[in-house]
Amino acid sequence: MQPLWSQQAVLRAADIISTVEFNHSGDLLATGDKGGRVVIFQREQENKSRPHSRGEYNVYSTFQSHEPEFDYLKSLEIEEKINKIRWLPQQNAAHFLLSTNDKTIKLWKISERDKRAEGYNLKDEDGRLRDPFRITALRVPILKPMDLMVEASPRRIFANAHTYHINSISVNSDHETYLSADDLRINLWHLEITDRSFNIVDIKPANMEELTEVITAAEFHPHQCNVFVYSSSKGTVRLCDMRSSALCDRHSKFFEEPEDPSSRSFFSEIISSISDVKFSHSGRYMMTRDYLSVKVWDLNMESRPVETHQVHEYLRSKLCSLYENDCIFDKFECCWSGSDSAIMTGSYNNFFRMFDRNARRDVTLEASRENSKPRASLKPRKVCTGGKRKKDEISVDSLDFNKKILHTAWHPAENIIAVAATNNLYIFQDKVN
Repeated sequence: MQPLWSQQAVLRAADIISTVEFNHSGDLLATGDKGGRVVIFQREQENKSRPHSRGEYNVYSTFQSHEPEFDYLKSLEIEEKINKIRWLPQQNAAHFLLSTNDKTIKLWKISERDKRAEGYNLKDEDGRLRDPFRITALRVPILKPMDLMVEASPRRIFANAHTYHINSISVNSDHETYLSADDLRINLWHLEITDRSFNIVDIKPANMEELTEVITAAEFHPHQCNVFVYSSSKGTVRLCDMRSSALCDRHSKFFEEPEDPSSRSFFSEIISSISDVKFSHSGRYMMTRDYLSVKVWDLNMESRPVETHQVHEYLRSKLCSLYENDCIFDKFECCWSGSDSAIMTGSYNNFFRMFDRNARRDVTLEASRENSKPRASLKPRKVCTGGKRKKDEISVDSLDFNKKILHTAWHPAENIIAVAATNNLYIFQDKVN
């Protein structure tokens, strides 16, 4: 893999990247950060004079999506941090995306302007209205070329529907509706209607002291508009069918792997919590990420996953210190390759893991300044857990837990990946000879 782009800056909390998402063609890549900003990168088109420029992503548009707010009823500050970005399928020349913070979802239109109208009848070129008595002839306005301008304009704001923090948004395959999920409820929205949504899942108990689990992620099926899944802090996934009832309080399928009693510990419940769930592009499988592993499930088999890949099993002996420094609560995301043949997820020390499902091979790679030179190849990294350490290996005790890769994205058609390492975005592609 080769790095294509990385940004270095003095680290500010507002600059920490909180979500990464390719659009459906893969030509645009959006990132959101803790400061409420959205930065969109555009892929360079092929250039005969610069054959290597194809694949490079450059900044296309930057805009402030969310501002910090204050809930006066609950005396709570609402962070501007972007939790999720989801692109809508492109219908015309403009692009649309949904972005959300903890409470408010916004629909943005990103459009280009490279022409401007000149020769108005009622106003001068500087925009001032003309005296009607000075207008003696009618002019036909003409379009003149201008420097390309990319505009981001908010089209709709979907607010006041979530009591708890929004952790997921997912656009439906009908291209008309989308869901938003918080800790206890999932709402269904129509993209044209902002003042109401339908509550399709509610797991809030009558007495909050009886609360035993929360919703951690939710996603629509890529092809069946009536099917969605949501994961929980208890390590389970429920598949629901909206055709069965308006309120999907009874699931159609329940995915849970029975726990091995021999490996039970004080941390079992925490590390079994699912931080991300993603359908494969084919819609046949889904992937779940818990703290130590990533699992692939066949939708036709609820009893156990068909694949389990250990992400950083060497941390099992470190769970006590990871609990003390709160790292055990980190929410790692996962993603599928465009062909569903490989999966990727992040780890600590700026490591990320890739699993080839067909060849049953896996590799650990590192996103760092040292290897971010253009056209340089990434070397596989290995972590040793004890005893003698080989030359290329890194000791588990020297891992940096402040450097973590929580957010990753894979190009929908090519072997290009985006990896967010704190405030840096790395883009890697397969080596092309």
